[in-house]
Amino acid sequence: MRIAQRAQRVEPFYVMELAKAAAEMAAQGGPDQRPMIYLNIGEPDFTAPPLVQAAAERAIQNGRSQYTPATGLPALRRAISGWYGSRFGLDVDPARIVVTAGASAALQLACLALIESGDEVLMPDPCYPCNRQFVQAAEGRAVLIPCGPEQRFQLSADQVQTAWRAATRGVLLASPSNPTGTSIARDELERIARLVRERGGVTLVDEIYLGLSYEEDYGHSALGLPDGLGEEVISINSFSKYFNMTGWRLGWLVLPPALVPVVERLAQNLFICASTIAQHAALACFEPESLAEFERRRAEFKARKDFFIPELNRLGLSVPVMPDGAFYAWADVRGLCERWGIPPTGAQPDQGGSWALAFELMQRCQIATTPGRDFGQAEPGRYLRFSTANSMAQLHEAVQRLEQAL
Repeated sequence: MRIAQRAQRVEPFYVMELAKAAAEMAAQGGPDQRPMIYLNIGEPDFTAPPLVQAAAERAIQNGRSQYTPATGLPALRRAISGWYGSRFGLDVDPARIVVTAGASAALQLACLALIESGDEVLMPDPCYPCNRQFVQAAEGRAVLIPCGPEQRFQLSADQVQTAWRAATRGVLLASPSNPTGTSIARDELERIARLVRERGGVTLVDEIYLGLSYEEDYGHSALGLPDGLGEEVISINSFSKYFNMTGWRLGWLVLPPALVPVVERLAQNLFICASTIAQHAALACFEPESLAEFERRRAEFKARKDFFIPELNRLGLSVPVMPDGAFYAWADVRGLCERWGIPPTGAQPDQGGSWALAFELMQRCQIATTPGRDFGQAEPGRYLRFSTANSMAQLHEAVQRLEQAL
């Protein structure tokens, strides 16, 4: 069977490949082996709160499962708009909001609407790997620009200006970022958006971790940029992380008004609509009781981060930039690799470095992590990503195991 070149260009999602390896290793262990601690997948250990679950049950019982408009339930679009107002002080017209089948569908729709064959999109290295694949699936090319800890692993306006060429279509940023948990400073984001506007490009900002921001200086949406820049930005968001609805597959886009009918046409043909049950359930996310629970959970995520990252630093797994959002620790593991006799990454990315260390940690500590191979090309063997979305008890146990192994 002939496989399309488009499909063959898509690389494996190594986070999932490591997850499979961890599951197989855990299944092979004997009765005396410790259970695997999974610090590899970026999924909250919390699930949808009670009001959301009850709303889903009511929707099923009442037969509210037929198609919705391709742009989503009008009531849900209004509720999302209201959240922007109460949380960020922004007046976002509900007509600019398109509800999607997860942030993945949102990114796919945005890329298909904006990217032509051969277009280049500037992105930071490291960055979330699937974002690159959405650009590639639209026949574009992701141009990765190395961004080190001195700039919080985020693109700068100077880098965008230097890298911009005739084929450049725009930038795709993430704030807060996966895998680093760092955000772009407000003034730097404004400079980037102005530069992109001057060149007739597009600014896409992945904000799916925006609700899980912990510092006032960074907890802002690109939709609030001044001088009309916020109305030109395309913001991608999701119910998965802050709202703890990962498997419900529900997200949204905030678009410039002129782009809404374009994305609506694409959504009608590609998806028809997002899950109707999930949409009715998500309305309950914005009830005061649910919002209070999400804020309690956000404080818990912050407490986990504030405990775990200093412990990693103490153990020599240096996290060069303290995350201001999300639930990740992006640790420099060169010291531990040297200590355990693991060579740096060789010609093949699956040799040495953080890739080999990830398997060592599964063997020695029964801890699953995610190596840097997924997230970029500049220094794939230098960094290892830990997820702090697990319970505090599991994080304490992980620290004890690491300390014993060291």
